[in-house]
Amino acid sequence: MLEAKTNVEKLFVAIDESAELLKEELDITYLEALAEAGENFFQGEIVQDIWGSTKKQLEQRLTAIDVDLFQKEEMRKALQLAVLKGMKEATQPNHALTPDTVAIFMSYLVNKVTSKMDEVTMGDPAVGTGNLLTAVMNGLPKKVKSYGLEADETLLHLAFVSANLQEQEIELYHQDSIRPLGLSPVDVIISDLPVGYYPNEDIAVEYELKAKEGRSFVHHLMIEKSIELTKENGYLIFLIPNFLFESDQAPALNAYLKEKTIILGLLQLPQTMFKNAQYGKSILVLQKKGANAIQPRQALLAEMPSFSRQEALADMLKQIDRWFKEELNIS
Repeated sequence: MLEAKTNVEKLFVAIDESAELLKEELDITYLEALAEAGENFFQGEIVQDIWGSTKKQLEQRLTAIDVDLFQKEEMRKALQLAVLKGMKEATQPNHALTPDTVAIFMSYLVNKVTSKMDEVTMGDPAVGTGNLLTAVMNGLPKKVKSYGLEADETLLHLAFVSANLQEQEIELYHQDSIRPLGLSPVDVIISDLPVGYYPNEDIAVEYELKAKEGRSFVHHLMIEKSIELTKENGYLIFLIPNFLFESDQAPALNAYLKEKTIILGLLQLPQTMFKNAQYGKSILVLQKKGANAIQPRQALLAEMPSFSRQEALADMLKQIDRWFKEELNIS
């Protein structure tokens, strides 16, 4: 095994090498093998029907790591490194991971809007590998119950293993979140919104944000579904493409948001995070309308500095803290 120093590195090496062994032995993709390796570490034994030298090598890596000794964030970050490696060989365009700095910043925002809650219920309609959802949950100093929906079976399996290894209470559903759901509304919805067209027009036709002509945007439909899945006065925090409000369907989205929600803020992420400006993203913060929803005098609009510029970032966080206190009475 490769020499590793930090706990995250130790975990990554053990999980990565196990995944490589399983990938070769079972003739599956790295991401599929990663989920299988995660199952082994959670169960504390080799659960696949494998024998001989491969099983011995897997057992060596298993016994070298006691997952109970690692913190939740160490486990999440180790899995995240392995998932990032797997994404490089994945051919599906929906295989992508929310950047760690963005996930942690969204956790900070969720902390703000839930500061007066004793317990929090949360959902992610496009949970993927669960990296964003578990990052937010790990950052909340209170009891959290969550659910996630994901149509991709491999990503959902990874989310399941990740939640188990981090000991997080998450109900996971192998389902397209645009289809009818029987889920109870939650306090907070978070999501790194997938972008593109929704293929099932027979389902999209039931939505207010369906396209008047042609195919409907899946990101518009998911915003509408998310609002439906949020309690009155609850919050929605989305990672969105910067062009969200620029399409020919944007006027309908704007009108819908103004009808159903209060737009609290739009925070543009630094362009340095993206190879091309057309892939730039922002964080959209909404509150679903209700008797206790607060309309700020002015929405929180800002361009975030580079996360590597610590002084500038600290100053921006002070301004955001001040906005929450003055506009929403949240300290």
